[in-house]
Amino acid sequence: MKNKFKISIGLMVAALAFTSCNNSTQTSNKGALGSSAAEKVYVAPGEHDSHYAFMSGGYSGNLTVYGLPSGRMFKEIPVFSQFPTNGYGYSEETKPMLETSYGFIPWDDSHHPDISQTNGELDGRWIFINGNNTPRIARISLKTFETEEIIEVPNSAGNHSSSFITENTEYVVAGTRFSVPVPQRDMPINEYKGNFKGALTFISVDPEHGHMDIKFQILMPGFNYDLSHPGRGKSHGWFFFTTYNTEEANSLLEVNASQNDKDFIAAINWKKIEEYVNNGGGTMMPANYAHNIHSDITHTATSTMKKEVRVVNPAEIPGAVYFLPTPKSPHGCDVDPSGEYIVGNGKLSANLTVHSFTKMLDAIENEKFDGEAYGIPILNFEDVLAGSVEQPGLGPLHTEFDDKGNAYTTFFISSEVVKWKLGTWEVLDRKPTYYSVGHLTIPGGNSRKPFGKYMFAMNKITKDRYLPTGPEMEHSAQLYDISGDKMELLYDFPTHGEPHYAASIPAEIIKDKSEKFFKLSENEHPRKTLSDGDAKVVRDGKNVHVYMTMIRSHFSPDNIEGVKVGDKVFFHITNLEQDFDVPHGFAMIGANNAELLVMPGQTRTLTWEPKQVGVWPFYCTDFCSALHQEMQGYVRVSPADSDIELSWSLGD
Repeated sequence: MKNKFKISIGLMVAALAFTSCNNSTQTSNKGALGSSAAEKVYVAPGEHDSHYAFMSGGYSGNLTVYGLPSGRMFKEIPVFSQFPTNGYGYSEETKPMLETSYGFIPWDDSHHPDISQTNGELDGRWIFINGNNTPRIARISLKTFETEEIIEVPNSAGNHSSSFITENTEYVVAGTRFSVPVPQRDMPINEYKGNFKGALTFISVDPEHGHMDIKFQILMPGFNYDLSHPGRGKSHGWFFFTTYNTEEANSLLEVNASQNDKDFIAAINWKKIEEYVNNGGGTMMPANYAHNIHSDITHTATSTMKKEVRVVNPAEIPGAVYFLPTPKSPHGCDVDPSGEYIVGNGKLSANLTVHSFTKMLDAIENEKFDGEAYGIPILNFEDVLAGSVEQPGLGPLHTEFDDKGNAYTTFFISSEVVKWKLGTWEVLDRKPTYYSVGHLTIPGGNSRKPFGKYMFAMNKITKDRYLPTGPEMEHSAQLYDISGDKMELLYDFPTHGEPHYAASIPAEIIKDKSEKFFKLSENEHPRKTLSDGDAKVVRDGKNVHVYMTMIRSHFSPDNIEGVKVGDKVFFHITNLEQDFDVPHGFAMIGANNAELLVMPGQTRTLTWEPKQVGVWPFYCTDFCSALHQEMQGYVRVSPADSDIELSWSLGD
């Protein structure tokens, strides 16, 4: 018995020793790999990342800015959603940015950012992003990293295949996901087929100021228009949109919209339509949509309601629109840097289909058609096919390109990124993602000039990648090094909201042009206050206007009396600082909106309606100096029938 016990103990010790050695070896190997990867993503204190990454916030409605390779989040830019961090959508100056034909809408679902281009190359002037729920397109300045303009898109619903731009930022597109009656009217939903329309909107962009205007809308058949990308190089002048639900089903789409063996990529010759419109073609249709513009000079936004839009019927413009058959339920629609290849990612297809632009032109010229749909010619599938990537993975979604002639496609079901060769269609490499990857981004990967050092995947499920935070986890992004023959996973980092797509650019194109502060000498806000001596309080009936300044470390005025219950108080606050990165905050007890964060040289307005008699404090919310705590003031609120006159003071 004793010998058996000794033998058992010996075997256990040997097993433990073997396991320990094995684990030690594994840990050592993992540590070595981890160390190598860590070196590639490490950015030393005081040093800068080499790239900016701009990720859509999805249901946050905003845009987030990350550094690569560090994965550090630098900023959340409010776009379609109110943002209490800096008062966007709460201040009187920014409330107009969220006006729509439906009224004030303080939220949206932002999906696809795209950076402005010149000659097909990223130029770093602006970034555009779509609002998916209430159809809108926003333009954000990459000098100030603030939203400058939002235009609503009429006749649209589910503004998904946007915001993608042409090679010289001539247009930004907004393609509807949901087809709807145009114009909207009361009608039975089961009469969808043949009656609903899908609007593809081309929004012109002023080359100097970036201001947007709807040039025309193409009223397409009532399919679902999913994603899009412009032609480039040889295919400049064309735009490509994936479609699904060519069955025109209106219920249980997961079954009824997957009946056809093939759906379409819609090829739009926008140059031809532009010429048609410039010559007076199209029809002006009554519409109602908001156009909101924020000025860096007045520091104020204005909202204008527009009342008509030009629409065109593609069947009336020969040669303007063609359908390219694409394996069923395609999602991403991606064009390679040369403009020759159009990748249609059929979610339910075993293979990855690539169309040829050259073959498409030949098929059009020789009328190699396979029927038509609502007057739009359908090209023969075999006549436009460039090739197929055979069984690369399950659930292909999106493709981007590097600078070496390679393509990278995400596969949602098999949770991986697959690298393949343009022209030969051979799979070169594959790497897992964790987990259920949607989009991927390569800096410049949807332009004529990809930069090709990094690729990052945006995953929908996080599970065990981070410390658990209850049932809701932030989504995961994973950074890969693609500079070699094989992809190397470098880093995981969490992302805010639900990033769908992202745009990335070398930092050197943007960082030296970034605005450091707003010049007081250029501030044309109608209620600015440019010195402590100009501070004042003015009554206009029940409206009280406080012209206030802020500078380290006081407000002027800091004591206000004569305000009454029932008044509406407008604090017009100017930050007198002229130094980089010295904002000041302003918060008023009982204000039912948000604080303000006022940038150097900027003027912002907070509204407060006092409901109670008393002496109520306000203070700076942004720690700005050693005497930050002393940066405060009081407002005395008297009864509504009080005869106390307005008075204010600083230092006495």
